Amino acid sequence: MTDLGPSGATAKNMAYPRNAWYAAAWDHEVGRRAILARTVAGTPLALYRTEDGRPVALADACWHRLAPLSKGELVGPDGIQCPYHGLRYDAAGRCTHMPAQETVNPSAMVASYPVVERHRFIWVWTGDPTLADPGAVPDMFQMDSPEWAGDGRTIDVRANYQLVLDNLMDLTHEEFVHSSTIGQAELSGSDFDVAHDEDTVTVTRWMHGIDPPPFWLKNMRDRFPGFSGKVDRWQIIEFQAPSTIRIDVGVAEAGTGAPEGDRSRGVNGFVMNTISPVDERSALYFWAFMRNYRLESQLITTQLRDGVHGVFGEDEEMLTAQQKAIEANPGHEFYNLNIDAGGMWVRRIVQRMVEAERAAAAPDTAGAVR
Repeated sequence: MTDLGPSGATAKNMAYPRNAWYAAAWDHEVGRRAILARTVAGTPLALYRTEDGRPVALADACWHRLAPLSKGELVGPDGIQCPYHGLRYDAAGRCTHMPAQETVNPSAMVASYPVVERHRFIWVWTGDPTLADPGAVPDMFQMDSPEWAGDGRTIDVRANYQLVLDNLMDLTHEEFVHSSTIGQAELSGSDFDVAHDEDTVTVTRWMHGIDPPPFWLKNMRDRFPGFSGKVDRWQIIEFQAPSTIRIDVGVAEAGTGAPEGDRSRGVNGFVMNTISPVDERSALYFWAFMRNYRLESQLITTQLRDGVHGVFGEDEEMLTAQQKAIEANPGHEFYNLNIDAGGMWVRRIVQRMVEAERAAAAPDTAGAVR
């Protein structure tokens, strides 16, 4: 492999854009009459639902003394009450009640953030609210399509979110980190293609006429009992800025037309990933494994979820160790090999988003803030 040299990204490059939709929670985590505390993109949030089920995201700090609203209680059709002195706020963040006085200070407000519920997630926009276009929520349609079945979990990653993106954009690490489940030597030896535009990166890899690793052999036998023989394996990694990655994965009986589009003699899954930075050293990693075969089987759904969870646990261990090494070597350059091509483009896209936000916030030549 050719050493491509430093990418311009160093161990200090841990920033994240704020003008973006980030998953703050699974939809089921935000109950009807309960409050969930979450931090997304450096912003502490109090998440709850109004009586009619609409999700709300308020800044998790009361206007009065910054007490966390997430420790309070829900009142009325859409309100939340501070646990410290009883101030109440509506879903727009306006204070509607102050204790021991009839007049409500008109400046008493907390930030209310744009929220969209889609694809089984609660998405929050912590940047400029005027830019929050619901149509820009990442495409994860397999999560709630009747043609796909599956489930997932959340990993509390003690590492910068861009390290998770690096990990997902280059799956050759499976050969070494996941050798007992999905890894095999053909990963490093196979060719791949990389395509990109301003907001997306796609890495495509095919492995023809190989032995299926244990994970995929089991899945083939779930659909085709007694299967044995060679398979064609594919990995198509699709990144959507700033932090969502869908991975089209699967195997099919070798020579039955999968590379040309006929996957009928195989098993196909989508590994759905969306990563929300908590701060520069930790992230919430939401993932699911969705499949388009044996949709009726809850047993297969549970087995796949638990199996993938075990695989991702190995990634989590590696990422945590990597973050510690980065903090111990803050000036170290990230060098890149051919296999890092997809991740390099991802980092460039994220860096461009971060720099655009910084430029927009910087004083112009007249001293005014743009």
